Amino acid sequence: MPRNKYPEETVKKILEVSLKLFIEKGYEQTTILDIVANMGGLTRGAFYHHFKSKEEVLDAIYSQLPEGRHPFVEAMNAKVENGLERTRFALKLALKMNDDPIRQATSGLALSLMKNPRFLAMFIEGLQEDSKLLVPAIEEGMVDGSIKKSNANALASLFALLTNFWMMPAIFPASNEEMMAKGEMIDVIFNALGFHVIDEEMEQMYIGLLESFTPE
Repeated sequence: MPRNKYPEETVKKILEVSLKLFIEKGYEQTTILDIVANMGGLTRGAFYHHFKSKEEVLDAIYSQLPEGRHPFVEAMNAKVENGLERTRFALKLALKMNDDPIRQATSGLALSLMKNPRFLAMFIEGLQEDSKLLVPAIEEGMVDGSIKKSNANALASLFALLTNFWMMPAIFPASNEEMMAKGEMIDVIFNALGFHVIDEEMEQMYIGLLESFTPE
């Protein structure tokens, strides 16, 4: 194979092929030979020139995610009426960010990676961080009366747990109908706790997101 004058194109192709295989076959089941075999003439030497392992490929895939907007950080600077609206702002922004094609693809990959200890640990760390960032908005709501007073840390962590782990099909397999039923249960639970965070707009956004992950 002649020397590639455009190494960035080779890297892009490796990442595209790898992401497709990771989603279709699963990260653990995909080998470097599988990736090379789908590269249309790329050799193992060319692969190793850019990446030392599958782990490096995975890291590179996630480094492509758009940066600069964190929903919970951005929400703290938003002009809203109260703490409940600030919380809703953050959660809706998080849902909107999933419209990005790269995020949609990596979300599909995330579902197949839940059995990987390394990725699961990373996911838990991210979930814990998001939970902490949600606390100030909840505390604000408890002060202004838009959220019933309770333990803000406990409420934030419970919300993060139910809306992530419990709603993740890779951990708790469920049909779309069952996923909608879970969403309704979450709404009932948090309404009973005085945390009326899920409104009609958020419900429609969730339905759209759910449909985007449903095979045609």
